[in-house]
Amino acid sequence: MLHQGTKSAWTKGDAIGVVANHPVNPEVAAFRRSKEIFGYKTQTFRKALCIAGHILSCGALLLVFYWKPAWDVWANCVPCDLQEADIILLRTTDEFNIFSWKKVIWISLSALDHSVTAEEGSLLNKVIMKPELKVRCFQVQKIRYAWDGPGKQFRKVGVLEDGHSCAEMHSRFGSGLTSKEQDIRRAICGPNTINVEIRPVWKLLVKEVLSPFYIFQVFSVCLWLAENYVEYSVAIILMSLTSISLAVYDLRKQSVKLHHLVESQNNVLVKICRKQAGFQELESRHLVPGDTLVLEGGKTVLPCDALLISGQCVVNEGMLTGESIPVVKNCLPQDGGDTQPWHRSCAEDPKRHLLFCGTEIIQAKGDSEGPAKAVVLQTGFNTAKGALVRSILYPKPMNFRLYRDAIRFLMCLVGIAALGMVYAVCVFVLKGGKPGEVVKKTLDVITIAVPPALPAALTTGIIYTQRRLKRRGIFCISPQRINVCGQLNLICFDKTGTLTEDGLDLKGIVLVKGKSFQALHSFSSGHPLPWGPAFGAMVSCHSLLLLEGKTQGDPLDLKMFEATHWEIEDSEGKGGEWADVTVVKPGPQAEPGAGRGMAILQQFPFSSALQRMSVVARELGRGRHVFLKGAPEKVADLCRPETVPSSFTQELQLHTSQGFRVIGLAHKTLQAGMQVAPLTREEAESGLTFLGLLIMENPLKPETRPILEELSTARIRSVMVTGDNVQTAVTVARSAGLIPPASRVILVEAGARAGPPSACVTWSLLEECQETSVNMEGGSQNGAGRGQYHFCMSGSSYEVITRSFSHLLPKLLLNGTVFARMSPAQKASLVQELQKLDYFVGMCGDGANDCGALKVAHAGISLSEQEASMAAPFTSKVPNISCVPEVIRQGRAALVTSFCMFKYMAVYSVLQYTGVLLLYWQLNSFGNYQFLFQDLAINTLIGMTMSLNGASRKLVPYRPPAHLTSPPLLLSVVLNLVFGLAVQVCGFILVQKQPWYNPDSILSACTLGNASHAVELLEPAGSTLGAGGARNGSAGEEVAKSFRSYENTSVWLLCTISCLMVALVFSKGRPFRQPVYKNYVFVLVLLAQLGTCLFLLFANIEGLYAWMDLVCTPASWRITLLAMLSVTFAISFAVEEAVIENRALWSLLQKGLGHQPTSRYKLLRTALEKDPTWPPLNQTDFSGPVQIWARGSREVYSNPAFEDHEKQTGGLED
Repeated sequence: MLHQGTKSAWTKGDAIGVVANHPVNPEVAAFRRSKEIFGYKTQTFRKALCIAGHILSCGALLLVFYWKPAWDVWANCVPCDLQEADIILLRTTDEFNIFSWKKVIWISLSALDHSVTAEEGSLLNKVIMKPELKVRCFQVQKIRYAWDGPGKQFRKVGVLEDGHSCAEMHSRFGSGLTSKEQDIRRAICGPNTINVEIRPVWKLLVKEVLSPFYIFQVFSVCLWLAENYVEYSVAIILMSLTSISLAVYDLRKQSVKLHHLVESQNNVLVKICRKQAGFQELESRHLVPGDTLVLEGGKTVLPCDALLISGQCVVNEGMLTGESIPVVKNCLPQDGGDTQPWHRSCAEDPKRHLLFCGTEIIQAKGDSEGPAKAVVLQTGFNTAKGALVRSILYPKPMNFRLYRDAIRFLMCLVGIAALGMVYAVCVFVLKGGKPGEVVKKTLDVITIAVPPALPAALTTGIIYTQRRLKRRGIFCISPQRINVCGQLNLICFDKTGTLTEDGLDLKGIVLVKGKSFQALHSFSSGHPLPWGPAFGAMVSCHSLLLLEGKTQGDPLDLKMFEATHWEIEDSEGKGGEWADVTVVKPGPQAEPGAGRGMAILQQFPFSSALQRMSVVARELGRGRHVFLKGAPEKVADLCRPETVPSSFTQELQLHTSQGFRVIGLAHKTLQAGMQVAPLTREEAESGLTFLGLLIMENPLKPETRPILEELSTARIRSVMVTGDNVQTAVTVARSAGLIPPASRVILVEAGARAGPPSACVTWSLLEECQETSVNMEGGSQNGAGRGQYHFCMSGSSYEVITRSFSHLLPKLLLNGTVFARMSPAQKASLVQELQKLDYFVGMCGDGANDCGALKVAHAGISLSEQEASMAAPFTSKVPNISCVPEVIRQGRAALVTSFCMFKYMAVYSVLQYTGVLLLYWQLNSFGNYQFLFQDLAINTLIGMTMSLNGASRKLVPYRPPAHLTSPPLLLSVVLNLVFGLAVQVCGFILVQKQPWYNPDSILSACTLGNASHAVELLEPAGSTLGAGGARNGSAGEEVAKSFRSYENTSVWLLCTISCLMVALVFSKGRPFRQPVYKNYVFVLVLLAQLGTCLFLLFANIEGLYAWMDLVCTPASWRITLLAMLSVTFAISFAVEEAVIENRALWSLLQKGLGHQPTSRYKLLRTALEKDPTWPPLNQTDFSGPVQIWARGSREVYSNPAFEDHEKQTGGLED
């Protein structure tokens, strides 16, 4: 039960925004996580008790508090109101419930002028405590939160208040801040830096060493060294140091890389406009929200998020989007009458006015009033780049059952060790053991039961897999994700650049003549397109720029413009009427008579929400026109109906069904004398004449279809998530094999309505495009049948369904194959919704608008090496999807290797543990070198070589088990333990029944020739009782007899060779790994180990036996031991192959026992198969009233200061 402090539920906004209400950056919006906040106050008496506990426990209590931060707070503090708290306890509200605590700090403003206060009513004014002039705050993951006294809540600082209208942004911040205002904001918000500390190696080492397992290893090594078990202690130290060093090296390398990525922007020299003081230059780290940047000069990297209020900028947002394409940013209009916040009152996408931190300003143009200016919105880690860096520094924990099962596995071994410790205490106490010996023997048991080499062995397997991936051009920066890849059963693919080629080819144009379409005009035919409105649209309706003598911009615009053979004229240095306009003129290869040129007077940029762009252009020497291009459906809606051919739908479907990307063109001629400047977008884009359809071809990559077929054969589901048109996406999906030819495609269209009900969803066959409204209660009258069907929908429909039809969303996702017109935030949301259905989701994209989805997926694979994809766990240098099955193959092999290693280590530890406990019954144990041979020569070498098996070349249609507690794995471990224990117990008992057995004489079974060496046999070198069991004692015959016995020799040989047999049985190859015989190193090591063991069994060399604490036995007994081992191996191997690996048998058992799947998507599929009304078809459903239920009965306080803009607008919410 959680201690109840004063709690406030709050959303930590990782996305950019002004107090979380500005338009968010979609690439990082997926990383919001909720936390609960509790107030605590330090109590002196409790603090003193804890300090005493730290001292008395020799630091053990401090270590426990390090692992359990909440216990630290509960022990030292008492709950209190947030207003009085000096310690803040935070708990995530996800499935991990991770605790952390932060100390409340005070920022003193007394050094500033006491007469100065922040703007009345502003957030900064609310967080300043008066008259003390102090600010209470704490910092979480690089973000500072200050206490808002009037609001009784902590609020994020480092951002500009979000309630300002467009007019207020110009009037209040257009001329900058005063010096005193800057000082206050700088003191409260902190420096404008994104500092990624290169953590010292010693700190990284300490953090790694303080993990629970390494602490246990330290305990084990200290105990062994105290008992003179030096050799294996040194080996474990070396292996652990190697494992830790590799982890530290990887962390350090990433830290340095990230540091170098962000450090350049921390000391940029910028020019700001200061109120009443004019322009001033200062370092970017001194910028504060509300400052006014002056943008001029050459290329520069923006050190903050800013809002452009005057002029125009051309920026490269490749750092955020992955596409190094110039983007034009326009200034925020001065709408004096609208009092809504500026981001809500914008006529176009608010991001058109935003300049993001880390993006490169290529060109900045001022206006008639002066240079371009931008108001600083966010600084430091609150910015877009800061959010991206934080998502890398603080990734969402990975919920993979293997790692939870690993903890349970270790806890089981600890439990077994506890039983052995009780047994050891009882045996040695009852038989009169000394207290010191009893303690040593008891502690030794736990070091045997819990394998110290397990972390190194698991790390080795992951390292081998990383190297195999690297050889195939796939780089992994998150090794723990490799095992997760073995469970992937759904892959989301971006379309353009991932499934299809990067570039677009211009196939042709279909012009309209009269009320009908003409034949397709192919640009490759050699016949030029005649001059006309369509040609004018192609040369002017684009956002291309001439930068450094090269035409740059969107690939679609570039292909369209290049087909005309026109060129953009360099207007640099020109004045007059062409100073601020783009002029295009015929190039040398252009056809004569194509016109003198065109000047683009005004541009309404492309908006993903509007799905179109338009320009106002003047034909040189002639009139002015409006040209528009965009999604054909949107363009047709804006045209006069009489200009749109009646066959528009059929013509559009004809081309989209062939996989072409279709762009609609339209235009109108403006009246002579009409002013262009006051022309609004709505006025410009009305009353248009439809010109025709521009046909672009985006062919599939040659690897796409075979790879998708391979995934389908392996029963790995593939989903397309694209920003392209629905029909084009569906056609590409059919061409790629995502949708089989015989399957039906059901188009799901959802939209908001004016009145209740607030939304509706329509279901129709895409090919038929017929919709029949029916009564909701009547169900589906014309369903899609029980055959295969696939849902497709647009991003807008997905958003409406998520908000108003949440009960339908899981059903749609179960068979949803094409998601078109999806924004970056919607892509990330889709991945998360699929994960909620218990899919293991992979995401493959080219880095363009896919970063959010790449990060939230179980395994994100980037085909781009841009900075935007640096946080993706996997990056492929091969720019096609062939990397996807390779990652899955290697992941499956790594996962199976991990299971094999866990199984082997468990059986090895318990077999050794049992052998020691058997000998404890006689107050005996294994000798020093017996333990060393098992631990080092057997266990360590097997751990290092068992993982060398490569991945199978074929993806089979099923996955490895997802967890260690699956029945086949548990049965395999239990049966092999039973076999191994039976052999040891039989050997221990049977040897005592042999006629030559004499417990008082270890030479009774030796020949006369052996007797001459009795003196040598009585002096075994280095024998000490203790261990990985009992490794101390005195020299001489007494100690020799205490170690060297017939039971010792028999049990040790049986235990050692049993471990080799188990390693071979568990080291399976197919179907997920290469056959074991192809792991040449492992086979050679196993043969060498087996040969050595057989040599020790039959050698009878007195000096060697003395060294290894063995005694000679008759040849018949040795053959008996070998026969016992051979029978056990045959049974174990047969059971493993005939029972454990028999999938058909387990399937029959599951059916016979009525086993039900636990995955949500499987349960849902079973339910839908029994539902005769699903899938619906030719019907329209309406939304009903929405009920929101609170989880739990306790009141939860929602802190609005941490809510995000997309949450309020139906966007992504984590």
